[in-house]
Amino acid sequence: MADPGRLPSESLEGRSPASEAALALLSGFVRAGVRDVIVAPGSRSQALALAAAELERVGAIRLHVRIDERGAAFLALGLAAESGRPAVVVVTSGTAVANLHPAVLEAHHSGVPLIVCAADRPATMRGIRANQTTLQPGIFAGAVRMERDVPAPVGDPAETDAAARLARTAVAVSLGRDDRGEAAAHPGPGPVHLNLQFTEPLSAAVVLEEAPVVDGADPVVAAMLGTSTATTEAPHGAVIARGPRTVVVAGAGAGPGAEQFARDGGWPLIAEVTSGAHFGPNLVVAYRELLRDPDFGGRVERVVVFGHPTLSREVPELVQRSGVEAIVVAPWGIEWFNPGRRVRRFERAVRAEPQPPTSESREWLGRWVHASRSLVDAGLPQAVGLQSGVDETGHVSDYAAQREYMRAQLAAVRAPITRRMLVDAVWAATWPHDRLVFGASRLIRDADRAVPGRRITVHANRGLAGIDGTVATALGVAVASGAVTRAVIGDLTLLHDVGSLLLGAGETRPRLQLVVGNDGGGTIFDALEVAGSAAETAFDRVQYTPQSVDLQALATAYGWAYTRATTRGELSDALGAPVDGPTLLEVPLPR
Repeated sequence: MADPGRLPSESLEGRSPASEAALALLSGFVRAGVRDVIVAPGSRSQALALAAAELERVGAIRLHVRIDERGAAFLALGLAAESGRPAVVVVTSGTAVANLHPAVLEAHHSGVPLIVCAADRPATMRGIRANQTTLQPGIFAGAVRMERDVPAPVGDPAETDAAARLARTAVAVSLGRDDRGEAAAHPGPGPVHLNLQFTEPLSAAVVLEEAPVVDGADPVVAAMLGTSTATTEAPHGAVIARGPRTVVVAGAGAGPGAEQFARDGGWPLIAEVTSGAHFGPNLVVAYRELLRDPDFGGRVERVVVFGHPTLSREVPELVQRSGVEAIVVAPWGIEWFNPGRRVRRFERAVRAEPQPPTSESREWLGRWVHASRSLVDAGLPQAVGLQSGVDETGHVSDYAAQREYMRAQLAAVRAPITRRMLVDAVWAATWPHDRLVFGASRLIRDADRAVPGRRITVHANRGLAGIDGTVATALGVAVASGAVTRAVIGDLTLLHDVGSLLLGAGETRPRLQLVVGNDGGGTIFDALEVAGSAAETAFDRVQYTPQSVDLQALATAYGWAYTRATTRGELSDALGAPVDGPTLLEVPLPR
């Protein structure tokens, strides 16, 4: 096996230890399986940026350049969330590093692999008010899985080998593994911070004659990428008996295992739309209403929770309810879902007791599923219920009936768009090979209340459920997947991350459709209790925060295609059109 720290053939015009170390580090990332590097330009980070450009030239990485560090970090988050591989974000010193903090926090709480390479002045310049210098080590506090404050390279040949080893370690830790490529004990996947000190000369020209490749001979790299031929039997987990009346909850990040567990146990499944388990015969969509109903939620004796539920108040209330046994399941993490600190049982893995269902358990499941379907159907627009006037031969036999039928059909096409109509239409237009991203707005809750079970890949930043960086995250998902991607977001979510609409020269223009429900402000806050008692003008100014931005002009300024849909017919046409590049679809909604 080749020395993993040895660089490909190269020439350095003039010596720059910074460039040598930067190239060794980034080449080490490539060998460990990294495919995406995001650069936000800066002076102190120039060696890393130029090394990334050279690696792009030889086809070793996909390089993405962003002028805003916050957007760069959320782009990395989306790339990693979709691909499962850590993306590397390169920034300069000072406030540039602080701008990464929101994405680092989201990666920490969501378990997404992310590697920050932050350039820094040498340690001797800290604490003396040197320009663009602050105390970067520790800036992310406890949100990173590993942090290294790396001294400035001085040209020692051993530094390149050390940089390559550091890269492999960083990738392993970000994936929740150790230096041997084995699963580490529980913090799980997450962000890593490499604080890289550099001194003059900050860079030199770098030319690679060949591209570094993934070291497939290295069993550590193979294990990290899930390509190892070695097989290990996964633990079965704790056995959950069938006895008590049970519901299964799947929050964000739960994955399809939660659906399988509910099916194996014959229990109702409450799966949030971003859970990865929102499908299957046991799915209960109208769970909020049923959990509030004494004949349903009031009879629950046990709840088994996977992932991170964030979209309702009813689930945390159920978990805290006296007389309900709560079991929380998480394969990784040092924080457990534990509302009110009432949960007493935590497991890393579970399986249902392998017993045939009883008539009582079948009745329990059936009542939930059927009641949910009735409630969801009740919220749909009523069918026209008119005869078309066309007989079985295809000829018009009743012209009056046909006129009424066509009038009703035309009215349906011209009907104004509601939130329920919007999320239903986007859900129906999304194919299993597409990708769907939800922002933290009212629309994700509307979808969670209504859309039927389908095995669709859905992403959302639910670790901290903020609106930060949603456009950038969606771009990352679209680039990493190569698939048609739709992002359903609110107007304030768009405006909060409007800078991420900027795609520079040479950047991939993914097949992304931003579906912006524009109700002129933050109507999600209208659901707050205080909205009914606070002065309307004060509430609107500081909570609703009204806006009247021309989204068409905004899209044009950033070079995005633009469409507007105000009726059901226009919405169907817009969602049915090919998505060939970045597109903004504005859908006006009532407050």
